[in-house]
Amino acid sequence: MKVLSVNVGRPRPNPWKGIEATGIDKRPVDGPVLVTAPGPKGTGQVGLAGDRVYDVAHHGGPDQAVYAYAREALDRWEAELGRALRNGAFGENLTTSGVDVDDALIGERWRVGADLVLEVSCPRIPCGTFQGWLGEHGWIKRFTRAARPGAYLRVIEPGSVQAGDPLEVVHRPDHDVTVALTFRAGTLEPELLPRLLVADALAEDTREWIRRRLGMPVAGAAHDRPGEGR
Repeated sequence: MKVLSVNVGRPRPNPWKGIEATGIDKRPVDGPVLVTAPGPKGTGQVGLAGDRVYDVAHHGGPDQAVYAYAREALDRWEAELGRALRNGAFGENLTTSGVDVDDALIGERWRVGADLVLEVSCPRIPCGTFQGWLGEHGWIKRFTRAARPGAYLRVIEPGSVQAGDPLEVVHRPDHDVTVALTFRAGTLEPELLPRLLVADALAEDTREWIRRRLGMPVAGAAHDRPGEGR
Protein backbone atom coordinates (compact mmCIF):
# COMPACT_ATOMS: atom_id res chain seq x y z
CA MET A 1 0.00 0.00 0.00
CA LYS A 2 1.44 3.35 -1.01
CA VAL A 3 0.86 6.87 -2.29
CA LEU A 4 1.25 6.99 -6.06
CA SER A 5 1.04 10.76 -6.32
CA VAL A 6 0.48 13.86 -4.21
CA ASN A 7 -1.77 16.34 -6.00
CA VAL A 8 -2.14 20.06 -5.30
CA GLY A 9 -4.81 22.29 -6.83
CA ARG A 10 -4.38 24.95 -9.46
CA PRO A 11 -7.08 27.61 -9.12
CA ARG A 12 -9.22 27.96 -12.21
CA PRO A 13 -12.53 29.65 -13.04
CA ASN A 14 -15.65 27.78 -11.94
CA PRO A 15 -18.50 28.34 -14.42
CA TRP A 16 -20.37 25.28 -13.07
CA LYS A 17 -21.28 26.53 -9.61
CA GLY A 18 -21.59 30.30 -9.81
CA ILE A 19 -18.49 31.05 -7.74
CA GLU A 20 -15.28 32.69 -8.86
CA ALA A 21 -12.86 29.77 -8.70
CA THR A 22 -12.39 26.08 -7.94
CA GLY A 23 -9.46 24.04 -6.67
CA ILE A 24 -10.60 20.80 -8.30
CA ASP A 25 -7.77 20.91 -10.86
CA LYS A 26 -5.28 18.87 -8.81
CA ARG A 27 -1.90 18.07 -10.40
CA PRO A 28 0.88 15.75 -9.19
CA VAL A 29 3.81 17.56 -7.58
CA ASP A 30 7.41 16.51 -7.02
CA GLY A 31 9.00 16.27 -3.61
CA PRO A 32 7.49 16.30 -0.13
CA VAL A 33 4.42 18.36 0.77
CA LEU A 34 3.70 19.37 4.35
CA VAL A 35 0.31 18.26 5.68
CA THR A 36 -1.16 19.91 8.79
CA ALA A 37 -4.59 20.24 10.37
CA PRO A 38 -6.35 23.21 8.71
CA GLY A 39 -8.34 25.94 10.38
CA PRO A 40 -12.12 25.83 10.67
CA LYS A 41 -14.46 25.28 7.75
CA GLY A 42 -15.27 28.54 6.03
CA THR A 43 -11.68 29.73 5.65
CA GLY A 44 -10.81 27.74 2.52
CA GLN A 45 -7.99 25.96 4.30
CA VAL A 46 -7.14 22.31 3.67
CA GLY A 47 -4.36 20.04 4.86
CA LEU A 48 -1.78 20.22 2.06
CA ALA A 49 0.53 23.20 1.88
CA GLY A 50 -0.13 25.21 -1.27
CA ASP A 51 -3.67 23.90 -1.74
CA ARG A 52 -7.05 25.43 -0.84
CA VAL A 53 -10.77 25.30 -1.65
CA TYR A 54 -12.95 28.14 -2.89
CA ASP A 55 -16.48 26.98 -2.13
CA VAL A 56 -15.77 27.62 1.53
CA ALA A 57 -19.32 26.94 2.70
CA HIS A 58 -19.12 23.27 1.70
CA HIS A 59 -15.45 22.35 1.56
CA GLY A 60 -12.29 22.45 3.62
CA GLY A 61 -11.78 22.47 7.36
CA PRO A 62 -10.49 19.77 9.72
CA ASP A 63 -12.85 16.96 8.60
CA GLN A 64 -12.05 17.50 4.92
CA ALA A 65 -8.35 18.18 5.23
CA VAL A 66 -7.23 15.57 2.68
CA TYR A 67 -9.11 13.74 -0.08
CA ALA A 68 -7.88 10.28 -1.17
CA TYR A 69 -8.92 8.24 -4.19
CA ALA A 70 -7.63 4.83 -5.27
CA ARG A 71 -5.82 4.41 -8.57
CA GLU A 72 -7.65 1.11 -8.95
CA ALA A 73 -10.98 2.95 -8.89
CA LEU A 74 -9.70 5.47 -11.44
CA ASP A 75 -8.66 2.55 -13.67
CA ARG A 76 -12.20 1.13 -13.51
CA TRP A 77 -13.59 4.52 -14.46
CA GLU A 78 -11.11 4.73 -17.35
CA ALA A 79 -12.48 1.46 -18.71
CA GLU A 80 -16.10 2.52 -18.24
CA LEU A 81 -15.67 6.01 -19.69
CA GLY A 82 -13.25 5.07 -22.46
CA ARG A 83 -10.84 7.88 -21.64
CA ALA A 84 -7.61 8.39 -19.73
CA LEU A 85 -7.77 9.73 -16.18
CA ARG A 86 -4.50 11.02 -14.78
CA ASN A 87 -3.68 10.97 -11.08
CA GLY A 88 -5.56 13.88 -9.49
CA ALA A 89 -8.29 13.86 -12.14
CA PHE A 90 -11.04 13.51 -9.54
CA GLY A 91 -9.63 16.36 -7.47
CA GLU A 92 -7.96 14.01 -5.01
CA ASN A 93 -4.93 15.07 -2.96
CA LEU A 94 -3.61 11.53 -2.62
CA THR A 95 -3.85 8.94 -5.36
CA THR A 96 -3.26 5.60 -3.65
CA SER A 97 -2.28 2.10 -4.74
CA GLY A 98 -3.15 -1.13 -2.96
CA VAL A 99 -5.68 0.54 -0.64
CA ASP A 100 -9.42 -0.12 -0.91
CA VAL A 101 -10.30 3.45 0.02
CA ASP A 102 -14.05 2.92 -0.27
CA ASP A 103 -13.90 -0.07 2.09
CA ALA A 104 -12.01 1.92 4.73
CA LEU A 105 -13.85 2.30 8.02
CA ILE A 106 -14.90 5.68 9.37
CA GLY A 107 -12.29 6.36 12.06
CA GLU A 108 -9.67 4.13 10.44
CA ARG A 109 -6.19 5.62 10.77
CA TRP A 110 -3.41 5.58 8.20
CA ARG A 111 0.26 6.24 8.74
CA VAL A 112 1.67 7.74 5.56
CA GLY A 113 5.44 7.97 5.28
CA ALA A 114 7.41 8.50 8.47
CA ASP A 115 5.27 10.93 10.47
CA LEU A 116 1.88 11.72 8.92
CA VAL A 117 -1.20 10.08 10.49
CA LEU A 118 -4.62 10.58 8.87
CA GLU A 119 -8.09 9.48 9.98
CA VAL A 120 -10.98 8.62 7.66
CA SER A 121 -13.89 10.99 8.36
CA CYS A 122 -16.49 10.84 5.54
CA PRO A 123 -17.05 10.15 1.83
CA ARG A 124 -17.00 12.70 -0.93
CA ILE A 125 -20.43 13.69 -2.32
CA PRO A 126 -20.42 14.72 -6.02
CA CYS A 127 -21.54 18.18 -7.07
CA GLY A 128 -21.96 20.31 -10.16
CA THR A 129 -18.32 21.40 -10.17
CA PHE A 130 -17.20 17.76 -10.36
CA GLN A 131 -19.62 17.03 -13.22
CA GLY A 132 -18.61 20.15 -15.12
CA TRP A 133 -14.92 19.48 -14.59
CA LEU A 134 -15.17 15.95 -16.05
CA GLY A 135 -17.52 17.02 -18.83
CA GLU A 136 -19.59 13.84 -18.54
CA HIS A 137 -23.36 14.21 -18.98
CA GLY A 138 -25.23 12.70 -16.05
CA TRP A 139 -22.01 12.25 -14.11
CA ILE A 140 -23.46 12.97 -10.66
CA LYS A 141 -26.03 10.17 -11.03
CA ARG A 142 -23.48 7.78 -12.50
CA PHE A 143 -20.90 8.44 -9.79
CA THR A 144 -23.57 8.07 -7.11
CA ARG A 145 -24.82 4.72 -8.44
CA ALA A 146 -21.26 3.36 -8.51
CA ALA A 147 -20.68 4.18 -4.81
CA ARG A 148 -16.93 4.58 -5.23
CA PRO A 149 -16.66 8.05 -3.64
CA GLY A 150 -13.18 8.11 -2.13
CA ALA A 151 -12.52 9.36 1.38
CA TYR A 152 -11.96 12.61 3.19
CA LEU A 153 -9.45 12.41 6.02
CA ARG A 154 -8.54 14.57 9.00
CA VAL A 155 -4.97 15.13 10.20
CA ILE A 156 -4.15 13.41 13.50
CA GLU A 157 -0.37 13.88 13.39
CA PRO A 158 1.16 16.35 10.90
CA GLY A 159 3.97 15.40 8.59
CA SER A 160 5.18 15.42 5.01
CA VAL A 161 3.98 13.21 2.18
CA GLN A 162 5.41 12.49 -1.24
CA ALA A 163 4.90 10.08 -4.11
CA GLY A 164 6.09 6.58 -3.23
CA ASP A 165 5.49 6.89 0.52
CA PRO A 166 4.24 3.68 2.14
CA LEU A 167 0.76 3.69 3.61
CA GLU A 168 -0.08 1.53 6.61
CA VAL A 169 -3.42 1.05 8.35
CA VAL A 170 -2.54 1.46 12.03
CA HIS A 171 -6.04 1.40 13.56
CA ARG A 172 -9.43 -0.01 12.57
CA PRO A 173 -12.39 0.78 14.84
CA ASP A 174 -14.78 -1.88 16.09
CA HIS A 175 -17.73 -1.25 13.75
CA ASP A 176 -18.65 -1.96 10.12
CA VAL A 177 -19.35 1.58 8.87
CA THR A 178 -17.28 1.98 5.73
CA VAL A 179 -16.85 4.97 3.45
CA ALA A 180 -19.01 3.25 0.80
CA LEU A 181 -21.77 2.41 3.30
CA THR A 182 -21.82 6.01 4.54
CA PHE A 183 -22.07 7.25 0.97
CA ARG A 184 -24.89 4.86 0.06
CA ALA A 185 -26.82 5.83 3.20
CA GLY A 186 -26.49 9.53 2.42
CA THR A 187 -27.55 9.20 -1.21
CA LEU A 188 -29.68 6.32 -2.52
CA GLU A 189 -30.27 4.14 0.55
CA PRO A 190 -31.45 6.36 3.44
CA GLU A 191 -32.73 3.31 5.30
CA LEU A 192 -29.06 2.69 6.18
CA LEU A 193 -28.68 6.02 8.02
CA PRO A 194 -29.28 4.67 11.56
CA ARG A 195 -26.33 2.30 11.14
CA LEU A 196 -23.90 5.20 10.75
CA LEU A 197 -24.24 6.75 14.20
CA VAL A 198 -22.09 4.04 15.84
CA ALA A 199 -19.08 5.54 14.04
CA ASP A 200 -17.79 8.05 16.62
CA ALA A 201 -15.27 9.53 14.18
CA LEU A 202 -17.87 10.49 11.58
CA ALA A 203 -17.50 14.13 10.56
CA GLU A 204 -19.64 16.28 12.85
CA ASP A 205 -21.56 18.03 10.07
CA THR A 206 -22.33 14.61 8.56
CA ARG A 207 -23.51 13.36 11.95
CA GLU A 208 -25.79 16.39 12.41
CA TRP A 209 -27.22 15.99 8.91
CA ILE A 210 -28.01 12.32 9.68
CA ARG A 211 -29.66 13.18 12.97
CA ARG A 212 -31.78 15.80 11.23
CA ARG A 213 -32.84 13.32 8.57
CA LEU A 214 -33.82 10.86 11.31
CA GLY A 215 -35.77 13.50 13.21
CA MET A 216 -33.35 13.51 16.14
CA PRO A 217 -32.13 16.60 18.07
CA VAL A 218 -29.05 18.30 16.60
CA ALA A 219 -26.55 20.70 18.09
CA GLY A 220 -25.52 22.53 14.90
CA ALA A 221 -27.30 24.53 12.26
CA ALA A 222 -25.83 23.15 9.00
CA HIS A 223 -28.52 22.24 6.46
CA ASP A 224 -26.66 21.24 3.30
CA ARG A 225 -25.47 17.73 2.68
CA PRO A 226 -21.78 17.70 3.71
CA GLY A 227 -18.75 16.72 1.70
CA GLU A 228 -19.76 17.87 -1.79
CA GLY A 229 -17.09 18.07 -4.47
CA ARG A 230 -13.75 19.87 -4.17
